[in-house]
Amino acid sequence: MAVYVVAQITIHDRSRYERYVAKFMPTLKPYQGRLLAADEHPTVTEGEWPRDKIILIQFPDATLAKAWGESEAYKAIAVDRLAATDGVVLTVQGI
Repeated sequence: MAVYVVAQITIHDRSRYERYVAKFMPTLKPYQGRLLAADEHPTVTEGEWPRDKIILIQFPDATLAKAWGESEAYKAIAVDRLAATDGVVLTVQGI
């Protein structure tokens, strides 16, 4: 069953975040990950949203999503994301 990784972030170091973004896409391919959305200007239709950006990634299953997040390739670039942003990352089961 498909799973989705949803990140809601606030960016406080743009140059370091852009360094992360430049290396991000190749980390997904070995785990069949697909970037579905990455929007810095989502339309808030209800409530308040205190973040700068939302990211939505799809994986075929939870095992692949976890393997991607724990991979050496991703951990090597995640250092920049963690230093450049604040936020939450969720893994959500598809239906």
